[in-house]
Amino acid sequence: MNSPRRALVVIDVQQVYFDGPLEIQHPPHAESLPRVARAIDAANAAGIPVIAVQHTMGEEAPLFNPTQPDFQLHPEIAGRRTDGWKQVVKDRSSIYSGTDVADWLREQGVDTVTLVGYMTNNCVLASAVEAEGLGFATEVLDDATGAINLANDAGVADAKTVHATLMTLLNSNWAAVASTEAWTRAVEGQQPLPKSELGTSAVEGARQVTAA
Repeated sequence: MNSPRRALVVIDVQQVYFDGPLEIQHPPHAESLPRVARAIDAANAAGIPVIAVQHTMGEEAPLFNPTQPDFQLHPEIAGRRTDGWKQVVKDRSSIYSGTDVADWLREQGVDTVTLVGYMTNNCVLASAVEAEGLGFATEVLDDATGAINLANDAGVADAKTVHATLMTLLNSNWAAVASTEAWTRAVEGQQPLPKSELGTSAVEGARQVTAA
């Protein structure tokens, strides 16, 4: 199997996710942020291209306002930024929608995109799904991403359930899901991450639910 040609995409690790209604709950940002930083360090050491993404809702918005402090990258991320990073501002959930990210990745010869950052239940999910149609393989680091508690007319789900469910969902089809430690080993060995697929996940899901 050919070695992956990776890029690391750091999605929206902005100050808005560290306080207030959008504060990341699971894994808690006190745990996920150091994993994001570790992934960046590993990418820089391996010569893997890095893209730092920030979300905007415009200068009149109460959140994700580029004129406000909560729009800024967390200092742990900003302090690692190099001149070689690509900087992207997006206004939609997916990193690809309305941006030049896909074209830039192709120019770099990238075939595998590793996603870290926030949120699992929005931009990570949307980016992983859109990548399939664009022809990129996707990796998601489950301990370097994070979700929030959700409630609406359709139901209620705590952040742990949201995150675990979406990691299982992604690994069944759209992405290889792994820890930052496992990914770092794969990077060092220039190896792909293992992933499941829908048929295997369905069979194993049926077996475990029946056994329970």
